[in-house]
Amino acid sequence: MSLAVIAIAALGAAFYLRYLVIENSNVGLACDANLQSSLCAARRITIALFTYSAFGITAAAVAALNLLRPSVVFFAVALAAAALGIVLYNVALSGLAFGLLTLSLARREFEPE
Repeated sequence: MSLAVIAIAALGAAFYLRYLVIENSNVGLACDANLQSSLCAARRITIALFTYSAFGITAAAVAALNLLRPSVVFFAVALAAAALGIVLYNVALSGLAFGLLTLSLARREFEPE
């Protein structure tokens, strides 16, 4: 799967969660009235995660790992977590992660001696 597809999927999921699940007043009222559905469970989990800056911390930590040990897997995970974090209220740490990802692209390739 390409990195562009991962980034677009993460952004799409984040926009869906933010604008159609978290900020939608009808969904909020239904979930506050103890509606037991997967949508309300996703809403509770997402709110708990962004309250503790989980998306931003994950993005920054994995981006730092990618800067130290470049890997497509680290890059993809950091890109997805940063995209989620930017949309889901963890802007500062996710912005730092995007900066670290940009620096990792500018890093010179390892040359064996």
